[in-house]
Amino acid sequence: MSLSRHIDPDEVIQKSKDHPRTGHRLSHENRVAHQSWSRDEDAAGVPKYRMPDVGIPSKAAYQLLHDETALDGNPLLNLASFVHTWMPDEATKLIMENINKNQVDLDEYPAATMIHNRCVSMVASLWKAPTASTNAIGTSTAGSSEAIMLAGLALKKRWQNARRAADKPSSNPNIVFGSNAQVALEKFARYFDVECRLVPVKASNNYVMDPKDALAFIDENTIGVMVILGSTYTGHFENVKEMSELLDEFQQKTGLDIPIHVDAASGGFIAPFAYPSLQWSFDVPRVVSINTSGHKFGLVYAGIGWVIWRDEQYLSKDLVFELHYLGSVEYSFTLNFSKPASPIIAQMFNFLNLGFEGYRKIAFKDLRNARLLSRALEGTGWYKVLSNIHRVLPGKDADDDPESYEPGLPVVSFTLSDEFKQKYPHVKQVWVQSLLRTKGWIVPNYGAPQGEENTEMLRVVVRETLSEDLIERLITDIFEVTESIMEIDETGAEMLLATSRTTMHQPDREHGRPEKDNFGDSVKEGGERTKAKRDSRGSVDCRNGSSNGDKAWNFKLYIIVVSGSKKCMYI
Repeated sequence: MSLSRHIDPDEVIQKSKDHPRTGHRLSHENRVAHQSWSRDEDAAGVPKYRMPDVGIPSKAAYQLLHDETALDGNPLLNLASFVHTWMPDEATKLIMENINKNQVDLDEYPAATMIHNRCVSMVASLWKAPTASTNAIGTSTAGSSEAIMLAGLALKKRWQNARRAADKPSSNPNIVFGSNAQVALEKFARYFDVECRLVPVKASNNYVMDPKDALAFIDENTIGVMVILGSTYTGHFENVKEMSELLDEFQQKTGLDIPIHVDAASGGFIAPFAYPSLQWSFDVPRVVSINTSGHKFGLVYAGIGWVIWRDEQYLSKDLVFELHYLGSVEYSFTLNFSKPASPIIAQMFNFLNLGFEGYRKIAFKDLRNARLLSRALEGTGWYKVLSNIHRVLPGKDADDDPESYEPGLPVVSFTLSDEFKQKYPHVKQVWVQSLLRTKGWIVPNYGAPQGEENTEMLRVVVRETLSEDLIERLITDIFEVTESIMEIDETGAEMLLATSRTTMHQPDREHGRPEKDNFGDSVKEGGERTKAKRDSRGSVDCRNGSSNGDKAWNFKLYIIVVSGSKKCMYI
């Protein structure tokens, strides 16, 4: 039992304090600005888990929270996250100037609306949306999670309408994607009562879904296949074009027309710039919708995503709501109503400031630095690199062009080599994560997806802020850490293993969290997601409870729609 399990830190802190002497307490009014200890006096007795009866001065509230948030990790050194952490001063200024604007208020903020619409048009063009015979339609979202929910709902409603028109049952929809999917895809299935059929991955296919394996999971109840352009595990791109061609053959044999949604949460702002000849977007006819995160390689602070449909026919009219109370008639389809305008304006700032060439240079730089790290790790013989963006394609040269290498995100996933494990069998890979944390680096160690669960991998996301200089520093620190764990004996190993399993229990962190035992069917020990109901093919039903069949949804779905050019509408 760890110390924190039988000692209450709050109780110890209270007993250790001096007895209060009311005469030494000053009222807010009697304090002067130069008193350096006023922050403690102001914050004394402020409750942690309920609203205080009487507030404290704004400066004291700021200082209290400023000091507490200083305990967070350094975002620059957080190599676990795909989320962007820096923007130019001018962008920050624009964000603060528009932080009080609600994007949904079209009449009040028409300029913000026009900027939103132009962003949608630019993203649709970037993804090669057809312009001759279709009306592309799209919207900003809070991130890729909301975008995936919207795209999945559109797939489901379109499937249900087709089934009803053919006088067939429409109560058991399913969706197919790889077990390497980010949790948002499984959330869609569970939240909206769709059977989730996870295709197990294989190491031989780079820990992502093999399109040929996906075919066995498809039937007449399949609403679509979600293909991932940039796995969060290894950065690999799934093969959208191959999946489309296989579905063409499948339709010829079965008559089933299965659409594709591309989850390009990370790859949507990498592939167009680094791999212009790669076919993955609307130039693949079976792709009906695509999502991305503007706050990842779109280079905006957290809180912005995009989803685009090839044509408005793929967004069922049943999912669009008509609104009358904002001063004009508008049409909506989002999971939340109000949303800030500032991230959208920040996205437009990047489009204007960087342009295509600017985004291209950043993508090239990120991939160049990722290749540097990959080669350094493999050169030691201590590590095996699982990501492939540094592997030269046949007939190509090892130059600076990303298309000379296997396509993927600027992500480096790696594991201790078999030779290292044989020589140091007592070493645990998680120690690398723990020891790098002491140097400030946040590098996660986690298990591979279903199908390769016994593989552990470390992962570095090479973002725009991770310069070549920092990459060199990271390489040096990884080498120092690796050399140090080689020298640890069995006794030291036990101590390091104990500290790497968990950090000290933090009561504040547990406050307000659900009791784990009440949700045991959703998450297993170690964060593994439940495999739930599995059929003979290994597919998974991510739903909680039975299907609700054709019952009407009770969700209110909102999004703004404004007429745009002759060829586009904007949600």
